[in-house]
Amino acid sequence: MSLINVINVTFGYEESYEDVFENVSFQIDTDWKLGFIGRNGRGKTTFLNLLLGKYEYKGKISASVSFEYFPYVVEDKGQLTKKVIEHIYAGYEEWKIVKELSLLQVKEEVLYRPFHTLSQGEQTKVLLAALFLKENQFLLIDEPTNHLDKEARKVVGAYLNSKKGFILVSHDRAFMDDCVDHILSINKQNIEIQKGNFSSWYANKERQDEFEREQNSKLSKDIKRLEAAAKRSEKWSDTAEKRKIGFDPTRVEKSISRRPKEGAKAKKAMKRAKAFEQRQNDAINEKKGLLQNIESQDCLELRPLKYHTDILLELKEVSIFYDKKEICDNINFRIAQGEQVLLAGRNGCGKSSILKLICGEKLCGERISYTGEVRIGSQLKISYMSQDTSKLHGTLEAYAAAYGVEITLLKTLLRKLDFERSQFDKEISSYSEGQKKKVLIARSLCERAHLYVWDEPLNYIDVISRMQIENLLLQYRPTLLFVEHDTAFAEKIAGKEIRM
Repeated sequence: MSLINVINVTFGYEESYEDVFENVSFQIDTDWKLGFIGRNGRGKTTFLNLLLGKYEYKGKISASVSFEYFPYVVEDKGQLTKKVIEHIYAGYEEWKIVKELSLLQVKEEVLYRPFHTLSQGEQTKVLLAALFLKENQFLLIDEPTNHLDKEARKVVGAYLNSKKGFILVSHDRAFMDDCVDHILSINKQNIEIQKGNFSSWYANKERQDEFEREQNSKLSKDIKRLEAAAKRSEKWSDTAEKRKIGFDPTRVEKSISRRPKEGAKAKKAMKRAKAFEQRQNDAINEKKGLLQNIESQDCLELRPLKYHTDILLELKEVSIFYDKKEICDNINFRIAQGEQVLLAGRNGCGKSSILKLICGEKLCGERISYTGEVRIGSQLKISYMSQDTSKLHGTLEAYAAAYGVEITLLKTLLRKLDFERSQFDKEISSYSEGQKKKVLIARSLCERAHLYVWDEPLNYIDVISRMQIENLLLQYRPTLLFVEHDTAFAEKIAGKEIRM
């Protein structure tokens, strides 16, 4: 066991007016399994890069261990998987990688296959196994669950729980509960560390938020009462001050002999007024310290359309092909109005292809080869959200115009999803992955549609925003067909599951 010390660290990007971190200090035990959370754009990946020494900063970071970052970038995916691992860790012993792969439920034979032939889940597991081959390293694991199916997340969660000595960036609540024992959270005004998993951290946060709201309400009443009392005291002191110089506004008489007595009264009244003023300032200052870390969860809006018949679409005995290779077969289901339907299954079983087939080439930009029957309701309006953010570029105004949505509404929804106004003037391609996904979500929410089709909408999205989206869907209950591997989200939203 050793400590990583972060002492008075300040960092900001050159093009930004505000610092990402300002005089932050805390300690990390290298034996911890540390979950790292915070809203998109708060600086989680930036902090990992500071640990890796990629940026210059003020302050000090000291550690007796070196750092290793995940995910690795694989330049040549045509190589055999064992060669990919050799590039990550030259001289590894094969029996060790086989052992790690077995813990991740991956067969040894993948080592002798080209890396690109592995599913996304298998690729993630192989790279994680290679990561944990390294000794005396503190591991920085950045969102390993993206594109992992539900079963794979359980396996990887159990695998990480058997390890120690890492920081895990993840927004999947159930996944973090499975594998962390401390939480590092970047809040609105500070950074804090708590022992426990996500659920215990969130329960503590809710209690603290409720306490601050109660104190805020109480202090608001105190401030109003003190303001009224201060006005009365100010009036008394003014009257006493005028009497002190021999003039009583309630009487006509003038008398020099009254000055000492009235002077004492004036002094007492002024002292009382000052006391009220000080108490009021103390109450105001105390109030300023409240509500600083309460995350905004403003209600989002959705404007679904009602379709003229109950059944919106139906698939009968559908099989899908890529390069004449069948990737799924005999798919049968229908979507009725008002249903929230989860399309479930392992990575590579064809879920995204089914969504693209339903949306058609115009919406998804891809022609899907298939056999069987696809019945789409006449003049059915579909809002499609892809899991791919690579095509996002240009300004928000140009993006809104391309999709025919109101730019004011788009920006309003992004603000509710914790976007800073300063982000609106930036090129979309410069956004973080989480911010890009929020642009896709906000655009879909702007569209008036009979059916919303979302492909893994929560990848890279922070926990608080996930809860906002949950609340939105529970409130409006639009007709929704979606793919999502976040267990907590899927269980709350899906009224029906189609397993492929």
